[in-house]
Amino acid sequence: MMSSITPKKVGNMQYRIDADSSKGMKVPVTIYADESLMQKMMTDRTILQAMNVSTIPGILGHAVVLPDGHEGYGFPVGGVAAMDAEEGMISPGGVGYDINCGVRLLRTNLTEQNVRPKLKELVTDLFNSIPSGVGSQGAVKLNYSELDEVLVRGVNWAIEHGYGTANDADVCEENGQIKNADPNKVSNTARKRGAPQLGSLGSGNHFLEVQKIEKVYDEEAAKRMGIKEGNVTVLIHCGSRGFGHQICSDYLRVSEQALQKYNIQLPDRELACVPNSSEEGDSYRKAMFAALNFAWSNRQMITHWTRKSFERVFKQSESDLDMGLVYDVAHNIAKVEKHKIDGKEKSVVVHRKGATRAFPANREEIPLKYRDLGQPVLIPGSMGTGSWILLGQPNSMNLSFGSTAHGAGRMMSRSKARRDFTEDQVKKSLSDKGIFIKSLTRDGVVEETPEAYKDVDAVVNVSHELGIATKVAKLVPIGVIKG
Repeated sequence: MMSSITPKKVGNMQYRIDADSSKGMKVPVTIYADESLMQKMMTDRTILQAMNVSTIPGILGHAVVLPDGHEGYGFPVGGVAAMDAEEGMISPGGVGYDINCGVRLLRTNLTEQNVRPKLKELVTDLFNSIPSGVGSQGAVKLNYSELDEVLVRGVNWAIEHGYGTANDADVCEENGQIKNADPNKVSNTARKRGAPQLGSLGSGNHFLEVQKIEKVYDEEAAKRMGIKEGNVTVLIHCGSRGFGHQICSDYLRVSEQALQKYNIQLPDRELACVPNSSEEGDSYRKAMFAALNFAWSNRQMITHWTRKSFERVFKQSESDLDMGLVYDVAHNIAKVEKHKIDGKEKSVVVHRKGATRAFPANREEIPLKYRDLGQPVLIPGSMGTGSWILLGQPNSMNLSFGSTAHGAGRMMSRSKARRDFTEDQVKKSLSDKGIFIKSLTRDGVVEETPEAYKDVDAVVNVSHELGIATKVAKLVPIGVIKG
């Protein structure tokens, strides 16, 4: 469906739709994109969905669409919205189904020359030791009381159980454990789905990639992150699995039922929301936080098994291989933060759906290791193109509530990808680029063909040019595991 609204260009890579009260809009919509990315957004409901978001009671500033923006459930993916913490709303659709779908980067001191001869062995070992796929079971069996501990402790639960070290928690958003998570706000259905899945990659666009650092753009930042050109890294992209999905479903139902109670009028039921300060809002937040902690713990366990695979294949210890965690970022999250709105500092609920926090230096939310530098931002691309490390900059606070894009952003549906590509075609085109892939299913390869995604370099360029988050290094894949 083509958008009938044409946003007006208001600056370099900035477009706007003014607030139109006849459409119920309370704030304008700002879109950050180059012309080609903007054209792609016009081919689906991205712009219309952003306008719908701008009608939500208590929204402040503007509704933001980042350069990877595309149509989503209610809110566009690549959307950011800040709601007044006292009088505004919290919306499960504004966080999304895959709560804390996020990315973490592990470094090594190996070079491509060290890894190439053993690449197939390494990817196969990783594939065999990390559960992946739609209903895949994790390698750890938890009862409900153990699961509840994970939901409260996050990464720290995993570390206490031997999956990594305290250094890992030091470089996670929220140190891998957000406070005020409450397992009692989580349904038994969510528990049933989550308990067997901890420590699994899942399906869809989730992956584990062995990559090499192709080019460093910011030497100082790269040095602080312990990475250098030519070295091999591992990028892990996954979230809260069926557990987070169920929490979103449960609370979308709760929110839909509460619309009448709070007399909330919305142009699209998928935007269903409740007052942030209401009992329902409080319950959703505590359940969502439990899913955040589940996801951080999940990525931590996958990190542990990744290190073990490298130890087996290269017959060196993880400390000899310098397999430190560089950073872990969350997408699909809503948090109360302080932001300047019309010159005044306010507490707002920032919804980042398919968006990454990109705070500049000296924000107390950034882990100590990077606080005086700025927050590392990890942007995964499609499996054939590459990924980026960026660094949060002050302009993110002025333009996008401290946020930037979270990836390349889809531009082709999964069903179209299945119609247009074959597994052999995709594997051959990856192999021609020197990329070895292991996937559980044919669809896992075909649906994620690089052609299904926008150009990640173009997405990153918009962020860099606007000074939201700037380039540190580009990483290109050499081995990929898909669910």
